[in-house]
Amino acid sequence: MLDFTSDIVDDAASSRATASAPVDDRALLDAYSNAVIDVTDRVGPAVVRVETGPKVPNGRERGGLGSGIVISPDGLVLTNSHVVGSSREIRLRDVEGNVGEAPVLGVDPDTDLALLRANGVRDLPYAALGNSKTLRRGQLVIAIGNPLGFESTVTAGVVSALGRSIRSVSGRTIEDVIQTDAALNPGNSGGPLVSSNAEVIGINTAIINGAQGICFAVASNTAQFVLSEIIRHGYVRRAFIGVAGQTAPVPRRHAVLAGVDNKMGALLMQIEPNGPAAKAGLLPGDVVIKLDGVDINGVDDLIRVLDRDRIGRRLAMDVLRLGRLRAIDIDPIERKPAR
Repeated sequence: MLDFTSDIVDDAASSRATASAPVDDRALLDAYSNAVIDVTDRVGPAVVRVETGPKVPNGRERGGLGSGIVISPDGLVLTNSHVVGSSREIRLRDVEGNVGEAPVLGVDPDTDLALLRANGVRDLPYAALGNSKTLRRGQLVIAIGNPLGFESTVTAGVVSALGRSIRSVSGRTIEDVIQTDAALNPGNSGGPLVSSNAEVIGINTAIINGAQGICFAVASNTAQFVLSEIIRHGYVRRAFIGVAGQTAPVPRRHAVLAGVDNKMGALLMQIEPNGPAAKAGLLPGDVVIKLDGVDINGVDDLIRVLDRDRIGRRLAMDVLRLGRLRAIDIDPIERKPAR
């Protein structure tokens, strides 16, 4: 007769021992801590405090505080345009307490970015801009800045979502925004969002008041585009057709009649007199569904397509007018730079 009693007892004892044995997570905690510490040591010295004075000389109102990140050894500094505003006096304070004036090279309210240059200094500690297209949800990120006036504060979190859109102060949609749960507060604006490779992959720009840990950063690829435009032209060049509109659904019967697949389009509400749209024959009530071969599923798509590459080019536009498809040629002009 076979006896399985000893085997059963041994298996039960082994299971209890396995269940009661604590999991040693010290190695994981050390790896996480080491990653944050390494990024802070490498990027932290390149983070500056942006101090703005009154908007008018001898003004009584108080200045503002924000953050910035040095991105080149000759003193180019990225920050938010809402941090800079229209202030006449801007100062940068580094981690060692050195203070210097910083003229504004250019601002782009449409992406909430501004470019400054630190005066009188060379060979500053600086950080490199990374490729935000390589980010993945759940990836570790570190935010460095001066929240509520507390110098050189470090917070860490993860990429919560990618490809978000938020509305800028100018009313234009900022595309390809990074959502993170790294704790941000007033004063973090303009500071860097950094990957574990110590690359700046975003410029912190906004928090949602009353929300729990929902924060946003302008992607580094957007910042790189704005940076190159400001260096070349002093502002970001964009195309302009002279319309005001809103996103609106395309009635199914109209889509079937016109032979299009769009469920949404850009409904034109106003046409600027003597603008490109008026000269092309566009009318209030027209629904734009395609521009230069790109499907338009809302006013944000229309804004995004009107970039610098389409300035001065004749573009083919498809619109629905009273349910019928019409083809219109339009000649965008260069949009006047924001003041």
